[in-house]
Amino acid sequence: MTDTRLGELLTGLPAGTGEALDLVTGFDGAFALGFARVGEEAESALSGLAGALAATPVGARIAEAAEKVAAGSVADEHLAALAGGRAALLGAVHDALLSGLDAALGRTREAWQPAAPAAGIPVNLLEGCRVWLRELAITGWRGVDHDLVTACDQAVEALLGVPELRGLAVLLDGLAAELRASCPVATVDRLPARRWADLWTRGLLLAQSGPWQGTAEPVSGRLLVLGADVHEHGTVVRVQVHGVLEPAGGGTPRLVRTSVAAAKVETIVGPAVWRLLAGYPVLMGALAERRVLDVTDLPLLPGGDLVWHDDRATAGAEADPFTTARVMLGGAVAAPVPPLDRHPVRIAEPVLLEGYTTDGTTLDVGGEGLEWDLDRLPACGPLTPELVAASTGCVGLLRWDGRWLLQPLAVQTAVKRKPVAVHTADWATGPTDPKAVKAEAKAGDVVAVLRERAGRLLRK
Repeated sequence: MTDTRLGELLTGLPAGTGEALDLVTGFDGAFALGFARVGEEAESALSGLAGALAATPVGARIAEAAEKVAAGSVADEHLAALAGGRAALLGAVHDALLSGLDAALGRTREAWQPAAPAAGIPVNLLEGCRVWLRELAITGWRGVDHDLVTACDQAVEALLGVPELRGLAVLLDGLAAELRASCPVATVDRLPARRWADLWTRGLLLAQSGPWQGTAEPVSGRLLVLGADVHEHGTVVRVQVHGVLEPAGGGTPRLVRTSVAAAKVETIVGPAVWRLLAGYPVLMGALAERRVLDVTDLPLLPGGDLVWHDDRATAGAEADPFTTARVMLGGAVAAPVPPLDRHPVRIAEPVLLEGYTTDGTTLDVGGEGLEWDLDRLPACGPLTPELVAASTGCVGLLRWDGRWLLQPLAVQTAVKRKPVAVHTADWATGPTDPKAVKAEAKAGDVVAVLRERAGRLLRK
């Protein structure tokens, strides 16, 4: 990759991106008011969505759905068609952005192979989900109250009992939790209309026939880590590791991801969250010590996600992620994007940038400014905005949120005039900075205290 090619990517958006996003915004605005009574503006938004997709294979179905909903007939098949149309528009924007990025990076990407829905899914459970999602569409976000939110509890509980549907259960439960926290929604000044509509769309499409992510294949080889992206919420923490898989017996290296997660509470913050992941000692040790992982028969999903099993991996020799990125990132093949993941905000592509200048807010790439995505820096690691501002090299994730952003996973910088590399997961087995160690010792082991209290309650 050259800075010039990436700089050209930053200069503008693919043709039609703005118009497609405007259509999605119009649909989301209509959804916020509900489809019980469609006004003139909402009817225009629905017809605009249908018009944009008129030349596609689903154009006729979406046009019929828009007409029926505007006339007050809100059936499952009509909402499914509109959700599919909305997803198709965002998918087109995603594909255009990702194609431009792949071209700038010189990255090869595998094509998605169609996958059949999971077999044996209880149809009645999916129908229960669709009933609740239909009520949301008819009522609109502005009409949501506690009674409507609570109506999904039974469906979510039933879904959790079916392993294949737990992803859908978590999605619906998360949407319900956000709506519950905002009730009554009619009084909310500013709605997260795009986010809620994204969750509703994905939920409704998954509720048609269940998940269809394809069949996993067992893979073995060497996993060379590029970096770790930490997602922390009040009740859960997830570490998503990006790396390059060298298949056993030879073959083209592949870009992959793997994730581990744990439940938490609001009071567990900072470096203490790593203790929640102590059940994955091999992975955590490899992250902290920057080692290669030798993996055996790990399931690899078609979208590039390795299903992690700590007992199927062993830590090998040390491997500098920056060296891995320089040597292997250019030739590694990227995984295809599953259909429902084709959304601009889900783009997160690993890149290596070196020799740049930065003011701490943006960095210069081929004469163009690329913004740092510092809001994603985890509080549990040593990587800080100050270290990013002083950096000259970065392994990070290129993301898109209305413009291109770079989320640092590791940087090369200088500390006390000495060159060092700092990674988000350097404290995966405990903090190494003396100040952080002292602060954690002063605060005590919050995780151990909470576990002891929970055990005492369970014994009573």
